Amino acid sequence: MQGDVEQQGFSFDLGALRAAYSRFLAPAEGAAPRVLLTGHSHQAWPDVARDALAACFDDAARLVDDKWDDAVLPKRAAVGAAILERMGFDRGDDIAFGQNTHELVYRLISSLPRRDRPRIVTTDGEFHSLRRQLARLGEDGVDVAWVSVEPRRSLADRLLAALLPGTSMLAISAVLFESATVVPRLDEIVARAAEIGAVPLVDAYHAFNVVPIAWGSAAPHVFAVAGGYKYAAMGEGLCWMRVPRGCALRPAFTGWFADFGALAGGGGVGYAPGGARFAGSTFDPCALYRAAAVLEHWDRFGLTVPRLRAISLRQTGRILGHLDAAGRGGDVVSPREPERRGGFVAVRAARAGDVVQRLRARGVLVDARRDVVRIGPAPYLTDTEIDAGVAALVEELGR
Repeated sequence: MQGDVEQQGFSFDLGALRAAYSRFLAPAEGAAPRVLLTGHSHQAWPDVARDALAACFDDAARLVDDKWDDAVLPKRAAVGAAILERMGFDRGDDIAFGQNTHELVYRLISSLPRRDRPRIVTTDGEFHSLRRQLARLGEDGVDVAWVSVEPRRSLADRLLAALLPGTSMLAISAVLFESATVVPRLDEIVARAAEIGAVPLVDAYHAFNVVPIAWGSAAPHVFAVAGGYKYAAMGEGLCWMRVPRGCALRPAFTGWFADFGALAGGGGVGYAPGGARFAGSTFDPCALYRAAAVLEHWDRFGLTVPRLRAISLRQTGRILGHLDAAGRGGDVVSPREPERRGGFVAVRAARAGDVVQRLRARGVLVDARRDVVRIGPAPYLTDTEIDAGVAALVEELGR
């Protein structure tokens, strides 16, 4: 096993980091070791996440209904501040939480003035939940402008041209989920949306905790969603939306957590200030406990987002090098330039789903989207594991 690993001016103890993932990295009794090249979809949970689940139960047993004010809501505030910082925003910005990004995005959509501004601009490379929701709204008369992501180098120009007066929302990704392409000129695109009065929404899920975003002039305007399931290693059930300060939108899809003050009575539908206006209703706090523990885990190992980015680029570069050496470089879909590449490597493959299943039978876990196999390293992987996983992939691609 590798010990201290040097990464662009800093080092960390890989052995100690791996020891913090004993449950996920240890093979089941009688089973062969696995290679978890799923860092882009479901990173292994550190052991502290398991301890956090027990702490959530213990707080409920100790505090009963008082757990909300005494434990859960303070934890939510601390988690929100840490997440905002890792997203590149101010820790004091507004944030809303949900079980998934879809519920948050739909709340935002439900607040749009679609009668006066019926147009939404997006791309044909968005994740399934947004693509499906916008396609369904299109069936009901919403004018959805689908901007092609190909060719990717000129994507920003096409988005800027599509942002016309009368647009109510821009909905795009910071990193494309099929190819790991970092969308260029994001700040310029968001600023243009704000200039014409459109709500700018950025899906930052494939950037959070692996690709730092320089929001620049976009920061005052952008709604940014992400979640803990992928590169953050927090598991399911916790997503969030950064909300610009002073937001006064009134979502039609709204729950009672959006205005605690209404419990005291009074007419009309009120909204709490800040991100709370996009809140839903009673939620399971377990995911918050996991998130708090995992955020402390990253801090304990000094794994800031820039350092995680350095690890990721070295690992994806290693994967690309092996694919090139094996004659598979022409099948790579992801950008070669480090500044344009996100946290995984995508390889085009005939019957990609079958390739994934054959690799799984060999103990190598990857995934596929349509005709693309996605290979996602993670900071706890050794070079030996990455090399073995890519070698198995090359063999299966050749079958």
